[in-house]
Amino acid sequence: MATLSLFAFAGLGPAQAADVPFLTGRVVDNAEILKPATREKITAELKAHEQASGDQIAVLTVPTIGDDSIEEYAVKVFENWKLGQKGKDNGVLVVVAPKDRKMRIEVGYGLEGTLTDAMASRIIRNVMTPSFKAGDFDRGIAAGVEAIVAQLEGKPGVAAEEASPASGSSGLHINAPDLPWPERILLGAFIFGIIGLFTFVGVMTPGVGWFLYVFLIPFWAMFPIIIVGTRGALTLLGIYVVGYPLAKLMLSHTAWYEKAAASLKSKGSASVGG
Repeated sequence: MATLSLFAFAGLGPAQAADVPFLTGRVVDNAEILKPATREKITAELKAHEQASGDQIAVLTVPTIGDDSIEEYAVKVFENWKLGQKGKDNGVLVVVAPKDRKMRIEVGYGLEGTLTDAMASRIIRNVMTPSFKAGDFDRGIAAGVEAIVAQLEGKPGVAAEEASPASGSSGLHINAPDLPWPERILLGAFIFGIIGLFTFVGVMTPGVGWFLYVFLIPFWAMFPIIIVGTRGALTLLGIYVVGYPLAKLMLSHTAWYEKAAASLKSKGSASVGG
């Protein structure tokens, strides 16, 4: 069973674990956040998909998951309900805990290749979360289920193209890739370690430091997008463009920097740090 992406708005859970509810249908709305018409619509869609593909998808809403993590609770329910056909592990569970402000998509191994970690994360972030923040659980869950079914049926692009109804944004915007956090941290350490080192050398070195300032601008503009997306990259670029000259200006009044600058003029070279 795959451990998939989690979106936690905020909030603290109570001090005891929640029980696994009985599987009474394809939609178990114990939190009572869905209208009857929405439950019927989702149930019909999931039934039609199961009849066509054999995939078993269930939706569970609970007021709270207690002191369980959302991962632990989703796995516990998934295993207890035995979603998916025997030998195929082709089940999907959508869990929403409104009081905890948490949700999760749990996917069986048999569907990991189609409903990937990245796609599950995108469905949560782009399709479900905007509606939830607007207080529209019916729209959020129904759209999330629709995106899951579309992905499993080979209709890509639904989650990626779904726009936030409250965002009002337009134009080019690139989200950071949906990497697992361990991979994102390692990749970020590698990227920022390299350009950060050159930035440090540029700030600390007279003369060539200004060449590095201009040289590194494209790197600060592009590579951070991989880790933090367009907005994060633009923020970092702004900090770099403003912060680099300010740092050099402040350092230029220190004794060791003045000594290095004088050495550069007289010998054509300079040492970093004194």
